Amino acid sequence: MFASILLAALPLLSSVIAIDGCTRNATVQAGDTCDSISTKYGVSTFQLALVNDASIDEQCENLMPNQTVCLGVSGQDCTKVYTVVANDTCAWIEEMYGMDNSTLYSNNPQINGDCSNIYIGEVLCVDTVAYSYPAYNSSLYDSLSYSYLPYCDE
Repeated sequence: MFASILLAALPLLSSVIAIDGCTRNATVQAGDTCDSISTKYGVSTFQLALVNDASIDEQCENLMPNQTVCLGVSGQDCTKVYTVVANDTCAWIEEMYGMDNSTLYSNNPQINGDCSNIYIGEVLCVDTVAYSYPAYNSSLYDSLSYSYLPYCDE
């Protein structure tokens, strides 16, 4: 009897596993995507993928209703964000938010050197304070960015 209760509870436990230093959380709703969560809660798409890389798959297709996701960790929680729209460029974003090139790239290390991989709907950190993120699973982010076409330069 106890074993069957424990087995039934395992999926629920996986949705509330705490991430060390998590400063804020969100509960996934039916139909949510990584970008919709990022937009709704003011967190960059990169940061959401980074702090949840153990629980969000590379295509962000395994989100489950009622799953708890971490939105940021202490010392690395950018809450000043911007959602990319058609024809955006890194230069325009930097000018609009009064940030220099190195800060934009520090806060969004997934952006490639010529800024050709930002995509419509991507949520970027536009804080003028530079964050130092730990090493990240670049294939997770790259997979997310290539899943959400069209790109801004098309």
